[in-house]
Amino acid sequence: MNESSGDIWQYLGKGVIAVTTSGSLTRKGKAVMLRGVASQAAARFPDFPLILGRLLQERGNHVHPLGEGVVSFPVEESAWENPDLRLISRSAGELRELADREGWDLVVVPRPGCGGGGLNWREVRPLLEEHFDHRFIVISAPPSLAA
Repeated sequence: MNESSGDIWQYLGKGVIAVTTSGSLTRKGKAVMLRGVASQAAARFPDFPLILGRLLQERGNHVHPLGEGVVSFPVEESAWENPDLRLISRSAGELRELADREGWDLVVVPRPGCGGGGLNWREVRPLLEEHFDHRFIVISAPPSLAA
C-alpha cells in the first residue's frame, strides 16, 4: 500500500477511485452521499446516488462498481453514525478481491472514516495494510482541499 496527498480526482481515468459511502437511502431510494469524496462523486456523476441506492437495496452495503471507474467503499451503515472499523476492514477485503478479479493495476482510496468521520489514521491504517498491496494508493487531501 502506498500513501499520497492530493486531489483524488486527478486519478480519474488512470485507475479506479473508491468513494467512501454509507448504507443510508433517501425516501426516493437514492444513496445518501452528503460529505467528502461521496458528495464530490455525486456532484460529478449525478446518477450515482440512484445507482448506488439500487445496489444497496438489491445487494446490501458492500463494495459496488458504480461506473466511470468508481466504486463504493462502505465505512458506516448509516450516514448519521460514526464510521465502523469492522466495516472498513470488510470493505478493504472486498475491494482487494474485486481488484484481483478485475485485474486492476491502480486503485485510489481516500483515508476511510478519517475526514468527516473523525477516525484516527493510526487506527485505520493497519486495517488497510492487511488487505492492500502495491496497486493501492491511500490518499489524503492537502489542507487546501480538506476544508
